[in-house]
Amino acid sequence: MTDFLRYDQQGPIVTLTMDEPARRNPLTGNSAVADFLRAIERIRDDGGVKAVILTGAGSSFSSGGDIKDMQRQSGGAVDGLQIRDEYRRGIQRLPLALFNLEVPVIAAVNGPAIGAGLDLACMCDIRIASEQAKFAESFVRLGIIPGDGGAWLLQRLIGLSRASELSLTGEVIDAQQALAWGLVSRVVPAAELLPTAQALAQKIAANPVHAVRMTKRLIREAIHGRLDTVLELSAAFQALSHQTADHREAVAAFLDKRAPVFKG
Repeated sequence: MTDFLRYDQQGPIVTLTMDEPARRNPLTGNSAVADFLRAIERIRDDGGVKAVILTGAGSSFSSGGDIKDMQRQSGGAVDGLQIRDEYRRGIQRLPLALFNLEVPVIAAVNGPAIGAGLDLACMCDIRIASEQAKFAESFVRLGIIPGDGGAWLLQRLIGLSRASELSLTGEVIDAQQALAWGLVSRVVPAAELLPTAQALAQKIAANPVHAVRMTKRLIREAIHGRLDTVLELSAAFQALSHQTADHREAVAAFLDKRAPVFKG
């Protein structure tokens, strides 16, 4: 699709591969954000896409921010207000786009996910890791802060204390520690990572597309919504769901003791 992000579609499943392995798939100093935004828009416009897998080419998932680009930002060539605007117009658009995408996204973390690379994995709905994966919220070691939403994302996945530990030390944890802390839902051998992600994506894609998308939306809204607000939204979504052909097919198939055939 582009120089940085490969877009591959097999039936209802799209695989996005960050493809700059020589630089460990950085998210700044290149076209990464623009490529992601175009891909997300393409997925949003394609009603046939039911699940997305995000992974990295080579030995890394993503190294996060590009160090050479940080030299430009700290060297006096640009002022603070310009840098602020670059963040708002650049990488900060990515968590918003992924948060609002109703198609589920599985991060298949094949190797180190560092800094913004870890935060990118946190923007996804499900994370599975290769045994070779490593994770670090490493901004503090470079004298900067998580400017891409990591302070909001990480604590919602692993809790305030553990998120604070990772963010304030910048230390690296391995895949098994990430599993123990709930950062990822499973760890598999490297050769099994993409097949595992594809099998999981197929399980998601087998369900009625409207139910999957509205369920993701409810989960996302529940992160910051009040119970009464989420219940009201649930009632509205449920009213729509009850009127769909796929729901009627699911009920009929259950009563007939046969496999349902969903048409979307």
